[in-house]
Amino acid sequence: MQEKYNVTGMTCAACQARVQKSVSKLTGVQECNVNLLKNSMVVTYDDKNVNSGQIIAAVEKAGYGASLQQVKGKSAAQAVSPVDTAKKEYEAMRRRVIWSFVFTIPLFYISMGHMLGWPLPGVFLGTENSMIYALTLFLLVLPVAIINNKYYHMGFKTLFHGSPNMDSLIALGSGASLAYGIYALYKIAWGFGHGDFVLVDQFAHDLYFEGAGTILTLITLGKFFEARAKGRTSDAINKLMNLAPKKATVIRDGVESVIPAEEVEKGDILVVKAGESVPVDGVLLEGTGSVDDIPVDKQIGDKVIGATINQSGYFKIRADKVGDETALSQIIRLVDEATSSKAPIAKLADKVAEIFVPIVIGIALLAMVVWLICGATFEFAMTIAVSVLVVSCPCALGLATPTAIMVGTGRGASNGILIKSAEALETAHSVNVVVMDKTGTITQGKPVVTDLVCHEGSATPNRCLSGKVVRTPLGSRHCSRGGKKKHAIPARGAV
Repeated sequence: MQEKYNVTGMTCAACQARVQKSVSKLTGVQECNVNLLKNSMVVTYDDKNVNSGQIIAAVEKAGYGASLQQVKGKSAAQAVSPVDTAKKEYEAMRRRVIWSFVFTIPLFYISMGHMLGWPLPGVFLGTENSMIYALTLFLLVLPVAIINNKYYHMGFKTLFHGSPNMDSLIALGSGASLAYGIYALYKIAWGFGHGDFVLVDQFAHDLYFEGAGTILTLITLGKFFEARAKGRTSDAINKLMNLAPKKATVIRDGVESVIPAEEVEKGDILVVKAGESVPVDGVLLEGTGSVDDIPVDKQIGDKVIGATINQSGYFKIRADKVGDETALSQIIRLVDEATSSKAPIAKLADKVAEIFVPIVIGIALLAMVVWLICGATFEFAMTIAVSVLVVSCPCALGLATPTAIMVGTGRGASNGILIKSAEALETAHSVNVVVMDKTGTITQGKPVVTDLVCHEGSATPNRCLSGKVVRTPLGSRHCSRGGKKKHAIPARGAV
């Protein structure tokens, strides 16, 4: 069987890879696809060997949260929109990034101003003011660290679970900068207490509070752009969901009443008036109407599809497919499954992400040890290790491909093209020839004049259109100026 789960706590490709690996190794799990962009997981498994409780436990053991998506009794079109969740995340990230910049800008200005020749109050200049300077930087970086404490919470949590992710790199890098800055504060205080102003001047330049604050703020800015991308890439699916009618007119016990569309039951008799949407899939029982799925008037016994519009007429239908059984719900499900599936290139990124973070941490520690062996001070070796950790946070590794897949499948769906899987989308670029039949698959449903050909040297197209059509002895039709009759092609693109 196949189930879909909501996964919480994922922030990067390493998280995605860890969750997928933890679930995939369970006995009975046949396939597991984790979508970082949608914070979801689709698991196909044999329920004789494993159950949803064990799957959730495996995710939690890896350091993340999981819950089974509950949409029972609702169609996919009536379920909670993923855009709502994306918008909430976007608003939260927007507040975080704004407040982070409020404190980081003065932090950076005061810290770097004297190096760049910017005007600074005298209270921040000179060795005698080093403690004021250091405490001001500390008080400015502290709110930034508190606002972005999620990086520390998730980073160290996953690190202690043995599955470090990009947050672990951020937490280690900025955390080490903060810890070293506090260490420098004590050294400055020691220097003032013992009259060692050389020590004071040295550590006044080794605070690194601005580094910690800038790291957190810039990473949060990147997360803000990611949250905005998540909201935008879900718009196409949200538009499909919005096609679903919200109300239905039903006849029960001879009484006509309006009810929510999700309360329609199989076998109900529904009334559809001109201009209204068909609530569910069904069969026309009484009356006639012209529905906008294909340009043919519907008669008694014809099938009608939910979410199509009755352009004219009045009819009654019997509800045959409701909820998840409707054609619209199936379309939304297919699009959702396509956005959740993995393209071959995405699977390669997952493999890289799985080993990337541990390797980076190892390189940072190795660099620190090598510099210590070569005679560098502990402070310098620490800054080298922090630099390696900070510059090695390619969170886009796990977001670029899922974003492209969601945009591609979503835009396709909004234009009437259903893409079955991410693999099909990736391999589509190698297609050279597309062969299809004429039976309504690529037509517009109305005649369109595509070409007007006149007899050579006889008349212009404009004169031909206004000319009088006569029949020649051979039976061919020409305009009075010698041009050929205009040809109406049944539909653009038809052969």
